Amino acid sequence: MSDPTSGPFETPPPPPSGPWASDNLPPHPMSGYEPAPVEQPSTILTAVRLMYLGAALSLLGVLLTFTQTDAIRDAVEDSDSSLTASEVDDRVTVTVALVVVAGLIGVGLWVWMAVKNGQGRSWARVVATVLGALNIVFTLLNLGGDTATPFSVVSGLVSLALAAVILFLLYRPESTRFYDFRSRT
Repeated sequence: MSDPTSGPFETPPPPPSGPWASDNLPPHPMSGYEPAPVEQPSTILTAVRLMYLGAALSLLGVLLTFTQTDAIRDAVEDSDSSLTASEVDDRVTVTVALVVVAGLIGVGLWVWMAVKNGQGRSWARVVATVLGALNIVFTLLNLGGDTATPFSVVSGLVSLALAAVILFLLYRPESTRFYDFRSRT
């Protein structure tokens, strides 16, 4: 009888062990291939374009603020008739400054959300949802205020429509698949 560890029935050497054990394995047939890029679905593309439109409208609102100083002055005077001319001027200046700063922050947020949602960042969809919901709530509160001007009403309604449509598009099934795929890569 022959020795079972010799000849055609040799015992194979044990597999390599240690952190580099896979170095001796043949390459995977799909190694070296990059995953196919996933294109933005039309829902994301449209939402991103609407976000850029929101940024442009916010910037337009900032610029138009400078043409609304008389309306702001009237609103300040109507809110407190005991103010001196100097105090009215100060409040108008502060109001314009606050609106400009808030508007520029809004422009930055619109652009940031457009870029990050376009890249398929799941967290960006969550942030856009929170910002969109806050936009809707504050717009509704401002529309009901006694200082609402025709311009603020129109811009508020446009803002409401943009927020609602963008949020609808971000949560469409094809958008969700896009976010899911991008979060895995």
